[in-house]
Amino acid sequence: MTLSYESSGTGEPLVLLHGMGSASTIWKQIMPQLTERFRVIALDLPGHGKSSYDPKQNMDPHSLAVLIKDELAKLGIEKAHFVGNSLGGWIAMDFAATYPEQTLSVVGLAPAGLWLVPTMQRTALGAKSRLIARFVYPFADQLLKEDWARKFAFGLVSPEWRTLPRETLVDAVVAYGSSSGYFPAWDGMLKRRFDKPISKMVPVTIIFGDSDNTLPAQTSQERTLAPEHARWVFLTRSGHAPMWDRPTEVISEIFLTTDNVS
Repeated sequence: MTLSYESSGTGEPLVLLHGMGSASTIWKQIMPQLTERFRVIALDLPGHGKSSYDPKQNMDPHSLAVLIKDELAKLGIEKAHFVGNSLGGWIAMDFAATYPEQTLSVVGLAPAGLWLVPTMQRTALGAKSRLIARFVYPFADQLLKEDWARKFAFGLVSPEWRTLPRETLVDAVVAYGSSSGYFPAWDGMLKRRFDKPISKMVPVTIIFGDSDNTLPAQTSQERTLAPEHARWVFLTRSGHAPMWDRPTEVISEIFLTTDNVS
């Protein structure tokens, strides 16, 4: 299948990978700065954003890494930097483990998969929130003018929910509510975790926020599963989407990581 993507800028390729139930629109806040230095390719995973969903496509992180490798080949890209959030971070790390010669660097923003005990089944809370989003996303622009709606939708996701641009929140609700690949991507993570070695030749930075309620430190930030050479960064007043809460710091960490390529 072919993935939809947004591309801008010039320089070395930098691939942006969003999380489950999200879309390439999640990167709008940091795209302008990244395109000053890189050719940025923001992909939509299958059944997310503008990419269609094919039931024949396996949705586990490794299969999605293989799909992205094929997609980059179509674009004539042999090597790239990768930045991924949540599921996208897991996919980026799997790509680096599988195709080290095609990976310049990896930045995982609250990457999924770093849990000692894999999740065995979907949770009722996650299924319920997706159901609500499915019905309300056509009205997201109007609803998110209200503080109660912003807090209800994003209070557990971001400590900065009061000050985030409304466009950012509307894009997120629309992506979540319209994602046909949400449950297939969720099922693709069940009974799995990331535990593959990544070449020390590939710089890896892992960034978590101190207010990540989606992947909390107690259960989902296991260092022994990450590459030994990975650099860990913890940001204050940041939740599951550090590029929203601390965009300046995230951009700096991306530049620092990409500059470390030998």
